[in-house]
Amino acid sequence: MNVLKKSTILLSLIMLLSACNEKVEPLKVEVYETSASGNQLKKLTEFSTGDKAETIKLLPNEKFQTITGFGGSFTESSAYLLNKLSKENRDKILEAYFGESGAKYSLTRTHINSSDFSLSNYSYAPVEGDKELKSFSIDEDKDDIIPMIKDAMAVSKEGFKIISSPWTAPPWMKDNKKWVGGKLLPEYYDTWSLFFSKYIDAYKAEGIDIWGITVENEPLGNGNNWESMHYTAEEMTNFVQHHLGPQLEKDGKSDVVLLGYDQNRDHLKDWVDDMYQNEETSKYFDGTAIHWYASTYDVFPDTLQYAHEKAPSKYLIQTEACVDSEIPKWQDDKWYWSKEATDWGWDWAPEKDKYLHPKYVPVYRYARDIIGCLNNWVDGWVDWNMVLDTQGGPNWFKNWCVAPVIVDPEKDEVYFTPIYYTLAHFSKYIRPGAVRIGLELENSGDKDFMATAAQNPDGSIAVVLFNQGESPKDLTLTLGEKSTPISIDAQAIQTVVIPK
Repeated sequence: MNVLKKSTILLSLIMLLSACNEKVEPLKVEVYETSASGNQLKKLTEFSTGDKAETIKLLPNEKFQTITGFGGSFTESSAYLLNKLSKENRDKILEAYFGESGAKYSLTRTHINSSDFSLSNYSYAPVEGDKELKSFSIDEDKDDIIPMIKDAMAVSKEGFKIISSPWTAPPWMKDNKKWVGGKLLPEYYDTWSLFFSKYIDAYKAEGIDIWGITVENEPLGNGNNWESMHYTAEEMTNFVQHHLGPQLEKDGKSDVVLLGYDQNRDHLKDWVDDMYQNEETSKYFDGTAIHWYASTYDVFPDTLQYAHEKAPSKYLIQTEACVDSEIPKWQDDKWYWSKEATDWGWDWAPEKDKYLHPKYVPVYRYARDIIGCLNNWVDGWVDWNMVLDTQGGPNWFKNWCVAPVIVDPEKDEVYFTPIYYTLAHFSKYIRPGAVRIGLELENSGDKDFMATAAQNPDGSIAVVLFNQGESPKDLTLTLGEKSTPISIDAQAIQTVVIPK
């Protein structure tokens, strides 16, 4: 072998060894974790690096839905409780939900007229037969709900959207003349449509923009409980197509997002079939609103996929969820990580549906549902009450529920439950306008582990990981040619932020 050839081989070996010794550029990340072991959105900087790390591969070129936002609801109950706290604690809660140091809620909901989480039954148009709504007034909201919304607006740097939903029309517009159940009389279709328009104007006069409305909260249920009014899918579609939609259009409110349905996912297919049957029926519907109460466990992925495919350009927003039929546990984080909670279906669901309502871990229910929704085209997710007391109220019907923040107004004390931190893992780091992106899990069959990812408008990527298992997991997160080892604790939710 001549000298030149030997030199060439030697040089090639040196270059190869040099390349092997070069360190691959690491993926820069910020990691925040909430866990049963006590972490609360804690920033982590050190991770175990086991030999059996599973790979999560991010695929930013695979793009799905654009995110509308995450948040909770302004109810009279929550607003009333805030008014009973000291200014220091009121401000603390509003900052925690809307401030830069907090969850940065971007999508919210409130009720039109009273709901079960009001102090009493009330309507903005109490005068019977007032078809022109000359008596219309939102004065009932000026003591509690409106001040809470305004204070939240003052705290929020980027602002937030508000969806408003009626539980019922005034009883005098209904066939049974009651707050509960019954149907809207056809002779009042136009009056009820005008009611929505006046509501939007009245809130606008208070300096509050209503981003969207739903036609009716839970049009199928609650015939013997709290405020309600029933529609079939055909009746709601007719009302929107021929009355509500044209009224808002005539009044220059076509930019207000109009969402149909607004109940559980188990009947979603029937409703989207009717709403989106043709161009005429779907014209005024901007999207569909859903709730999670059909099951404490099943996300109904096939149903969500069906709804998206039926109207791929329209919104699909989860507008209400909570741990219901429970009295909150006070200063007891362990309960929120334990399989102790039940829901209405534990006692009341038909036998054939009992499997949909097992006992569940409250944190798991939120994390599983939000990730499952995001991975099946849902673009917004809204919790129910932001604040409740230690009884799970106040609630005129005594329909006790759990909220992320519990307060004792008599002692002026505040408890941020693990549910609050769970929601913040999404709302704080996945911002409006983000686009969900693809990811591949090495062990896609692991039922204890879930993940979703979205790329924010600023180019950063947020990856939410959820480990329901009893053991920590070692992971390798990859993006293109870059990677980084991370680990997630047992019973933990984690947000990994990859800066632009």
